[in-house]
Amino acid sequence: MDKNSFELINNIKFWKNKIKISPVKGGITNKNFLVIDGAKKYFVRIGDDIPEHMVFRANEIQASNAASKIGISPKLLFHDKSIQVFNFISGKTFDSSDVKNNLDEITKLLKKVHVRIPDQLVGQSVIFWVFYVIKSYKNFLERNQSTYITILPDLLEKSIKLESIASPFDIVFSHNDLLPANFIENKDQIWLIDWEYAGFNTPLFDLGGLASNNQFSEQEEKQLLENYFEKKLTSKLFIKYKAIKCASLLRETMWSMVSEITSKIDFDYKSYTADNLIKFNKAFDEEFKIN
Repeated sequence: MDKNSFELINNIKFWKNKIKISPVKGGITNKNFLVIDGAKKYFVRIGDDIPEHMVFRANEIQASNAASKIGISPKLLFHDKSIQVFNFISGKTFDSSDVKNNLDEITKLLKKVHVRIPDQLVGQSVIFWVFYVIKSYKNFLERNQSTYITILPDLLEKSIKLESIASPFDIVFSHNDLLPANFIENKDQIWLIDWEYAGFNTPLFDLGGLASNNQFSEQEEKQLLENYFEKKLTSKLFIKYKAIKCASLLRETMWSMVSEITSKIDFDYKSYTADNLIKFNKAFDEEFKIN
């Protein structure tokens, strides 16, 4: 563990006893830690605003508090600048198979996020509009002389086509980062964590992100959509969903391209970019190829 993180955690005005700090592996945006204070355990995350990724900690804190109030996320106990302290949830961190095996409960959980969190928000909240994010990433990569600069016009052209196919849009409050590790099962409840990308978006972005992050089959995707919308899936909705799912893959690809330039986290972003670019191009060519 780096000295700066240790000092930052150790010096906050929250602890009651001498604390024990242990790094938690897995984060590719923030630094995460388990802190033991006497008999109590806490989850601590350290991360600054990341404007190029639309990550603003004030927005994350508001979303975390709202999610806690409706009983789906651990309580935020302390925050100060770049540090947040949460109740520690001891339980099983999901992988893709767990997500698939608990799809009905996760679908209900997502509907709570989309419908009930806005009732708890106070003040300004972020609009995390995927097609705007893609354009913003393109501009950032161009201005910073990214090694991917030659393929950016093609990616933008594909994004514009996807947006035209998917419109018009319904808007809800979305989590926007439904990786399997953001679900934790504890005492017959599934918790959802990590709200740094939360904001208003189409519900299809969460649904498409959930499917692509967890390698859903087409049949599992259809089950997800019919469970969520509580009606038989139409071909029109399915093609809109596929367009947004494809856009979510493009956004993830470009997120990694930007992170190659900006992130100080020890993670192989270059390989992550390559993997996601292959997934995006494959998905686009199968459904929406430009002739």
